[in-house]
This record gives sequence, C-alpha cells and structure tokens, in this order.
Amino acid sequence: MIKSKQIERPKLVLVVDDQEINRDVLEAILADEYEIIQAENGQEAMELIREHADLLSIVLLDLVMPVMDGFEVLQHIMEDETLRHIPVIVMTADKSAELKALQMGAADFITKPFDMSEVIIARVERIIELSEGRKLISAAEHDRLTLLYSRNFFFEYANRLFRYSPELHMDAIVMNIEQFHTINAVNGREFGDDVLRVIGNEVRAFLAETVGIASRFESDLFEIYCVQQPDYGAVLNRFQKKVDEIFPNVSIHVRMGVKPWQENVEPVVLFDGARAACNMVRGDYQKPLMIYDEEMHRREVLNQRLLSDLPAAVAERQLVVFYQPKYDIRCTPPRLSSAEALIRWRHPDLGMISPGDFVPLFEGNGLINVVDSYVWSEAASQIVTWQKKFGMRLPVSVNLSRADVFDPTLVSRLIRLIEDNGLSYSDLKLEVTESAYTDKANDLLRLVHTLRDLGFDIEMDDFGSGYSSLNMLSEMPIDVLKMDMRFVRNIETSETSFRLVKLIVDIAKYLKLNVVAEGVETEGQLKLLQDAGCDLVQGYYFSKPLPPEEFEALIKKEISIERG
Repeated sequence: MIKSKQIERPKLVLVVDDQEINRDVLEAILADEYEIIQAENGQEAMELIREHADLLSIVLLDLVMPVMDGFEVLQHIMEDETLRHIPVIVMTADKSAELKALQMGAADFITKPFDMSEVIIARVERIIELSEGRKLISAAEHDRLTLLYSRNFFFEYANRLFRYSPELHMDAIVMNIEQFHTINAVNGREFGDDVLRVIGNEVRAFLAETVGIASRFESDLFEIYCVQQPDYGAVLNRFQKKVDEIFPNVSIHVRMGVKPWQENVEPVVLFDGARAACNMVRGDYQKPLMIYDEEMHRREVLNQRLLSDLPAAVAERQLVVFYQPKYDIRCTPPRLSSAEALIRWRHPDLGMISPGDFVPLFEGNGLINVVDSYVWSEAASQIVTWQKKFGMRLPVSVNLSRADVFDPTLVSRLIRLIEDNGLSYSDLKLEVTESAYTDKANDLLRLVHTLRDLGFDIEMDDFGSGYSSLNMLSEMPIDVLKMDMRFVRNIETSETSFRLVKLIVDIAKYLKLNVVAEGVETEGQLKLLQDAGCDLVQGYYFSKPLPPEEFEALIKKEISIERG
C-alpha cells in the first residue's frame, strides 16, 4: 500500500536572506523534508510570496537586508488578507529585534548564527503544524461561500456573547430566500451560489456597522445575532434592495423572522423563535417580515401540547365527529340527503378545540393520517348505527388529506373499513381537496380511478379556491363539485358572484356532476342557488355541524316528513 505521505507534494519553504551562505545552509538543513525557494532581499521576497501564496507553508525571514528589510516584509504580509495566513519565522542576532518582530505578527524566531540543525527543523515543523491546524479550524469555522460562521462555531461565539456581555441586548434574526430550490433549478447552481455570496457580503457589511455575528446554516438559511435594531423592516429592505440591485432580471424574495432579546434566554432558544417567525411568512410576498411575539409563543406552546396529547385524544375518544347535513334543494321542501363528517376535540383541560387550531398543525407534522383514520372509523360506525336505529341509510362524506392520498396503504385501509362495517362503497363519500392535485397529479388520478372503480363517490372539495380547478375537471373522474363558500357569500349583493355560481353549475351539469354549495346562511342565498340549478347545499341556514345525538333530531324530522 502507498502511504499518503509518499504521494504528498513537499511543503514549500521560502528562505529570505541577503547572505547566500546563510540561504544555502538553511536549504541544506531543510531540503530532505521541504522544497526550498530563495530570495536575497525583501522586494524579491514579496514577489515570490505573492506568486506562491497558495503553496507557501512558511517564510524564514532575515530582518536586516538591503532594498527592503524584514520588518517591511512582515508588515506587508500582515496587512494583506490573502497573505497573513502564511507563518513567518524571523532570523536575527539582535535580541531587541526579536520582540518587535513577534509583536508585528511573526510566529517564531531563529537566532543567528544558526545553532543545531535539529532545533531549526523542529521549529519549522512545529510552526507549519500549528499553521495548518489553524487553517483547518478556519475552514471549519467559516462557510466557504459567504465567509460567515458555520453552525457550530456560530453558536459557540453566540453563547460567549450571551455569557460574557449580558449588557448587550442581542436579538435573533433568521433570513431565508423564497423558493430557493426553484431559483437553483431554473438558473443553475452557480447562479444560486452567487445569490448566497451577495447576501453573505451584505450581512458582513451590516455587521460592520453594529455589534453581532452571523452564520449560513444550510442552503439559503442565514442567522444573525446582533444588538437590537430600531427598524427591522429597514434591515430586511436593505438585503432585498441589494439582491434586486445585483440581480435585476430575476425575481428573488427574502423573508425574515426576528425573536427579540429576552433576559436570561439563551441564543438557541431565541433562534428557535426567530425560525418559527420566519416560517410563518413563507410564501407571503406582501408581508415578508415577522417579529416573534407573545401570541406566537402562546401558539407554539399550544402546538406542542396538542402534538403531545394526540395519542391520548385518540385512545380516550376526546376527538368527536360532528355532522353537518346536506340538503337536496331540487325538491320542495328540501330533503336531508347526506352529511359531512367534521372533527372536533373535547380536550379535558383546554375545552373544545376548533379544527382550525389542530388540523393544519397535524398536516404539517404528518399526523393528519391519525386524525383522518379516526374520523373514517367513527363515520362508518355512525352510518351503521343510524341505519339500525332509524332504518335510514345516510351517506357521509369524509376528507382525504394530501398525506392520505399518497399513502400506499390507503386503498386497502378503505376496503377493510367498508367490509368490517358491512357498508356499501357508496355509503362513504370521499372528499379530495383541489390542492392535492398540484403535488403529484398523475398519482392522484390513478388513485381516484381505483377508488371509483371500487364504487366510492369522489367529491372535489373547495372547488374554485385555487388555480387548477378547470384542469382537474378535464382529467379527474369525479362525481360531485363542492363549491367554495366564497362564491356563495356575496351572491345576494353581487351580480358577478351570482354569474360565477351559475357558470360553475352549468359546467358541472355539462359534465354530469352534482354541485354542493357550502356556507349557505340565508333564505336569499338558498333561493338564488335553486334558481342557478344547484343540487345540494349545506350551511347554517339548515344547521351548524352537530354531534351525533343532536343530528338524530334532523333524521327523525325527515322520517316524519316522509311518512306525511
């Protein structure tokens, strides 16, 4: 096996001395281990140093020379950011000059006349090892693209500021670039790197004007720990303006979250809050800045509580399924046709929790499957109960979230649910939201075909709330359109809204689909929907969502109407 040392290039050493004999003696001492180049004065030395800056491991520098002395060379090296990483050992017989050279930045000294060669070799070897160690630390310490701190070093220095400078009220800032992966995909990785460099440069310019440190954690995530600023809108505008100035032909949007200083709160905690604030404005191009406040803190605490309590909520049946009736308005009077299953949470400590407080949370954390499965099971059982109790088979619509749609076990789970409860596939209607179509359209289309072939009715929920509605209608085999309630809200006062509703109904009729209008609250809305040809409605005009025991009053009323 070839050892790595055998294939390494010898380290390069520059020997600078106006006496040729001294240069030759040092080369003879070091030649077995190092590649040697020589200079006879400071001016020649600087030319070689600049030429070989990336390769030089060390400079052995005489202090007393013509043209340019060693002190001038040392000063030039230390003042040049691209050269000051090169360690310098000074060579002199003047003891007082040794101290001055060390104060100017020299790493060590060798006394003239030269003493034992083993001492010289040891000093050179030690200084090179120390220098290479510092270079490795520096490389790990800084992000190569932006020259900002890397994650671990950033928090180490942030913690030092927190511990040793408590008088500084330091805020946490998190910055991100909207859709950075798309910017990379469209413009190329090199362009993306240029964007990161520009922001990194502007962050360093910002920090030069205040007290603080910064890091690029990963990809396009920047974190800044700095003294409180009077206007964070102005800070964000500064970075956005710089990006717009350098890249005028590409749409690049920066967003920012800030967690203000709190007494005795460590940096890592502040940055958790700033990161949460930054995520809150993801995709919001109108308000790209969020300052973490007490309301956000309350929401975070609540979210953690809900995530922790979900297993108990399922096991102890704290989750309750409510049912909102759907009425067929093609007949007079309108008749109870079916229901939609809607989840609620009766928390033993927090009381009734709205689905708006926990459904988006569980969707974001991948736990919505647990909630959906619970709702499906409860709805299937309820259909059986009502059939046995009233002799009436009332279909119930249940939601399929995006996580469900792309679960490979979905079809088998639904089949088992139908078979275990002795139901027909038409008893359980499946609602798919329009947004699910935008993720993996082909996979969704295949799934819907499979479910319809089994006998399930497919309802498109919130039709018209996004941009893919008409495209979905042309490709997806569905049975029912559920019109978004925003269309219904203004039909009594807006002719345009009514015409849109009529247009949607006409399209549905052409495609032989039924239409359900959500959010019907007034008799006027009901009448206009009937005039437009709508099939079914649900909303507070007929009933709010009800627990099963209260919903039964509607079933009894329907039965009594049928019996005349």
